[in-house]
Amino acid sequence: MRVGRHILPLIVVAQFCCTSVWFAGNAVLGDLVATFRLPASALSSLTSAIQLGFILGTLVFAVLAVADRMSPSRVFFVSALAAGLFNLAGVWSGNTLVTLLLSRLLTGFFLAGIYPVGMKIASDYYEQGLGKSLGFLVGALVLGTAFPHLLRGLGEDLPWRRILQFTTAIAVAGGALLVLLVPDGPHRRPALRPEPGAFFRVFRHGPFRAAALGYFGHMWELYAFWAFVPVLLATYQSLHPSVDSGNLPLWAFLIIGSGAAGCILGGYLSGRFGVRRVATIALSASGWCCLLSPLAFALPWPAFLLFLLFWGVVVVADSPLFSTLVAGNAPAAQKGTALTIVNCLGFAITIVSIQVLAAAAGWWGPVWSLPLLALGPALGLWGLHRGAAAGAGEGTEAAG
Repeated sequence: MRVGRHILPLIVVAQFCCTSVWFAGNAVLGDLVATFRLPASALSSLTSAIQLGFILGTLVFAVLAVADRMSPSRVFFVSALAAGLFNLAGVWSGNTLVTLLLSRLLTGFFLAGIYPVGMKIASDYYEQGLGKSLGFLVGALVLGTAFPHLLRGLGEDLPWRRILQFTTAIAVAGGALLVLLVPDGPHRRPALRPEPGAFFRVFRHGPFRAAALGYFGHMWELYAFWAFVPVLLATYQSLHPSVDSGNLPLWAFLIIGSGAAGCILGGYLSGRFGVRRVATIALSASGWCCLLSPLAFALPWPAFLLFLLFWGVVVVADSPLFSTLVAGNAPAAQKGTALTIVNCLGFAITIVSIQVLAAAAGWWGPVWSLPLLALGPALGLWGLHRGAAAGAGEGTEAAG
């Protein structure tokens, strides 16, 4: 069945719009602390709350096989409405630390019906060329993640409530766009009932397990790097006080957002050179960035920025490729559940790596703690090697 050319751009736009609520709270954290007189510790608590909510959401969605039993487009729409509503709750004048933590946690919970379900929808349309399709989709996630930093960087005088209101509005618009114009895909294989055992059963398949290991190693590095980009910029500024570093929130957006180009490029290259090969190259490159990062702080400011921009590209370029390998080595009727399970465990790993990096930064300083992130790429490369030894397929790309 021929898929209309409009389908992928619509999924990409919807994904970008809806994931903009993910770090909307982070972009206004300082304002939330000042407005509601929160303790300084609230900064890390509110950041962790949305990640924990996403983990809980993916766990529930996976156990109940929501994306496999129900229409993925409708699940996406309802989740977009709910995530937008709880994101908007941050503007309530009666907020306390407890209500803010709850609203961020619930925002994260319903993001579980957006990011992995968006990948499920794409995989239901594109059995051929899935790596390229997911490259655009994860690129949209990257831009959505970075977008609130752009709003803050370009609109320093913009009231913080407007940022939450705007990201909520485009999230609802994105959900409506998808449910109205993107019906369920032709390759969808609906499950008939919840299968709690599927949470464990999918890992019995060696090739799937190897692909998941690669993804977990990638996630150890990814979100810790994203979370510490502003810290790295501020650290360089403190080490070189005579350097005019300009608008740091804008640089943070560009460094994180550069990953969108990496996702798209990786997707195209995977069609020519193979999913696993391109994932291996990207993961190796980001691993070397982890190891060499302490030396980068001695570079001139333009060279330091180029290093971080390159790292921003390669750190996420393999993300859609791992999702392709996971989807291609999962049972067709459990594809949505498998993607959601791997997302759930992967994001749990991000909380651990962020906390480990934060503790190490307190002991040794941010500069010398960064090589710890290389543990993730090392695990991921081992998983890719195991997958190759087990004869795992290239995902759905293998058919192309």
